[in-house]
Amino acid sequence: MPVARPETSDARVIAHVDMDCFYVQVEQRKQPELRGLPSAVVQYNEWQGGGLIAVSYEARKCGVKRSMRGDEAKAACPEIQLVQVPVARGKADLNTYRSAGSEVVSILAQSGKCERASIDEVYLDLTDAAESMLADAPPESLESIDEEALKSHILGMSREDGDDFKESVRDWICRKDADRRDKLLGCGMIIVAELRKQVLKETEFTCSAGIAHNKMLAKLASGMNKPAQQTVVPYSAVQELLRSLPIKKMKQLGGKLGTSLQTDLGVDTVGDLLQFSETKLQEHYGVNTGTWLWNIARGISGEEVQGRLLPKSHGSGKTFPGPRALKSVSNVKHWLNQLSEELSERLSSDLEQNKRIASTLTLHATAFRSKDSDSHKKFPSKSCPLRYGVTKIQEDAFNLFQAALREYMGTFGIKPQGNKQDTWRITGLSVSASKIVDIPSGTSSILRYFQSQPTTILSCSEDQCVQEHVAMTPSASEGCSEQISVETQAAMPEEDTKDTVLVSEKFPCQDVGSCPSNDATDAPSQSETNKCTQAKRIGRKINNSKEKNSGMPSIVDIFKNYNARPPSTQEDSTVSPTSKRANFGSSSSSHCSEVNQEVEERRETEWGYKIDEIDRSVFDELPVEIQREFRSLLRPNKRFDTGKSKGDGSASSIAHYFPPLNK
Repeated sequence: MPVARPETSDARVIAHVDMDCFYVQVEQRKQPELRGLPSAVVQYNEWQGGGLIAVSYEARKCGVKRSMRGDEAKAACPEIQLVQVPVARGKADLNTYRSAGSEVVSILAQSGKCERASIDEVYLDLTDAAESMLADAPPESLESIDEEALKSHILGMSREDGDDFKESVRDWICRKDADRRDKLLGCGMIIVAELRKQVLKETEFTCSAGIAHNKMLAKLASGMNKPAQQTVVPYSAVQELLRSLPIKKMKQLGGKLGTSLQTDLGVDTVGDLLQFSETKLQEHYGVNTGTWLWNIARGISGEEVQGRLLPKSHGSGKTFPGPRALKSVSNVKHWLNQLSEELSERLSSDLEQNKRIASTLTLHATAFRSKDSDSHKKFPSKSCPLRYGVTKIQEDAFNLFQAALREYMGTFGIKPQGNKQDTWRITGLSVSASKIVDIPSGTSSILRYFQSQPTTILSCSEDQCVQEHVAMTPSASEGCSEQISVETQAAMPEEDTKDTVLVSEKFPCQDVGSCPSNDATDAPSQSETNKCTQAKRIGRKINNSKEKNSGMPSIVDIFKNYNARPPSTQEDSTVSPTSKRANFGSSSSSHCSEVNQEVEERRETEWGYKIDEIDRSVFDELPVEIQREFRSLLRPNKRFDTGKSKGDGSASSIAHYFPPLNK
């Protein structure tokens, strides 16, 4: 919740657009004969005719409510037309409604910053558009105002008995003595009215709107006069709106916090909060929440319109009420597979159409004990890094469920036993993908996005690369709210571990060949093998584990492509060039073996160059870690001076000993 008190937020123009019984309108567009008839959209199932998810205004007049089942709706309104939601994978398929909602968003987004809050509601920040209109064509200068704008409901507008409603609205909009805030709202009214007309013309959908100085007030206003109307909240009418508003109607106060305000402070309406100081509210609910409560009681909200046309997350879920509750692991797994398949399709579509990827998979469920239906302890939610691909999502979702079930049953001191579980019931399941981000534009490969992971750029398709590497992103690994730990795996009953692999903190890629980074923990890479081999060639074993993992460059790595040719000296005729000089080039395995054997016999005490001929004055030109490595390669009993040579006084550069690369 916001802590800081917002500044000059009353100068903004925010609209909340809410579609009128949207699912019904979508079905009426498909079946025009339903227009004007009492109708409802139902998620059909065999239990009492299914649940209603949208009810037309004609049916509402007959007493039908959205909380009813299909059978109840028919009893209340025998002539009601029930339209079933499309079904896919044994559950409701809402893609038709999502697509219809996108049509509306594309129209509304043309006039300002647009935030899609759900399938059927949108926030608009029209401040810039209203400022431009006020500067170029203020309402008082307009010869005529659109009829739809003149139907607006303006809270607090004074009107004498007998006054024409539309003329009163026109007078309010065109007041020359109005303050700047009201003038901006007047411009917002005209803009929103035009947008609503455009939506109706292009989609055949009606919508209602609330127009105010912040999102909170606009949201409250949009539902006050429906359908197909708009309501305006001037700054002077804020207290009138909030004074009698039930506390539970306010966003974020419908749950425990709202109940606490009612029981602990005797607050029944938002206006009742005005009697408490900010300090008093902070004492009861903490600094952040106390300040937030103090602000909303005065209609203050600093929440910005996010400018988001696409959803923040994707999810798929299903409820299993009453006797349909799931009672076995096999049934749960079946439904998790169905939900995961739908989620995978939506993720793939989002990736293809919008170039976005998600990084966190979360499982939610509701449950109770079969022998005690009142024991509705919260079933824990579990999250893990998301791996693309339907099979992987299915596997991970099931692993998350098993971990959550063990934790849930552990609160009762009971361990679930295989498929013979008869001590729990699942009444709801859902899987969701979150932490969705855009793929940076202009990258030649999706792997470029995962810069934090030292991985080899592979020649693979975009989908394959996402599938193998998305679990490696920092947002995926750091953002998980719940991880299944090693301790959880240790506590798992033996029966459960036979056929189930627990979710680890980092999900390994299954295709090892296309995901080399996962092999790092199991076996050294080819470069590491070469590194060890080259180290042996110059008579040094890497036996310091700290040095192995420190990430410091090794002199072998830096100079492995050089052919060493030291300054002209008289070679010791008793020692072959091969044994007296380090060979950094490629060699056959037999030659390497001979060199290694000889080096071992020399007890790792000689560098490939003649030690006495190394100019100590060049040590200062080397990085500290390489200086240390040089010293470890020299004879331990050889104390050397890193100053200038005392010979002829000449100092050689390090480049003198390591000529340029052979090309």
